[in-house]
Amino acid sequence: MKENALILGVIPARYGSTRFPGKPLVLIHGKPLIQHVVERCRRAGSLSDIVVATDDERIRAVASEFCRVEMTSENHPSGSDRIAEVVARVECDAVVNIQGDEPLIDPTVIDAVADALRGCEMSTAATPMRQMADFQNPNVVKVVVNAFGRALYFSRRTIPYVRDAASGSEEEQLAAFPFLKHLGIYGYRRETLLGLVKHPLSPLERAERLEQLRALEVGLQIAVVRVEYDSVGVDAPEDIERVERLLENEAGLQGVDPVK
Repeated sequence: MKENALILGVIPARYGSTRFPGKPLVLIHGKPLIQHVVERCRRAGSLSDIVVATDDERIRAVASEFCRVEMTSENHPSGSDRIAEVVARVECDAVVNIQGDEPLIDPTVIDAVADALRGCEMSTAATPMRQMADFQNPNVVKVVVNAFGRALYFSRRTIPYVRDAASGSEEEQLAAFPFLKHLGIYGYRRETLLGLVKHPLSPLERAERLEQLRALEVGLQIAVVRVEYDSVGVDAPEDIERVERLLENEAGLQGVDPVK
């Protein structure tokens, strides 16, 4: 990828979440959730532009007040397919897919994922697993990598299976291997993404419901950037209070008003 590449940041946003309908528009410290994510993305130095990709007019009406918005089809099977529709009609060399429910996303993680595209067709991020609650949680995706930092596999199961520690407690198992928690951010070179979505949903993708497995099944290499940041998402209404506290703590350290 060329040195002065145009890298687009795209934030998919759906209104019809099963667990939390209307989530992108929920107010957190007086701002829609999606606005917090956009403002974080603007701190990343690697992105040439930021786009909210949505199929909902309500989200378009709100997000267009502070960000570029591209309307997409309602029928995409994954976020990658939705982003590919945008990339197909927008000038760019690469794209970073940023989750729309992480108002605390670290801009340095976005930059690291974007930078990894200079040496690989696709990239993502992972962080050391620290919480016992994550160990067996199928909603926390695990990743294993090879000696060159490329993904071998992603799973909702805890991988790898550490045989010599298997009879011990979960705490002992977690201490026996440097497990990696996958963070749901992806970078793609433009042509890589447009080629990937031409493939149908793969068997492993269908089984685990993980879109990145389609890329592995068709032979793409995925660079995995290791970071210290751990994702803090809004998955349900009860997460809002926790996120607001974290924003207040962060703002207090920086001496700013979290609402501004």
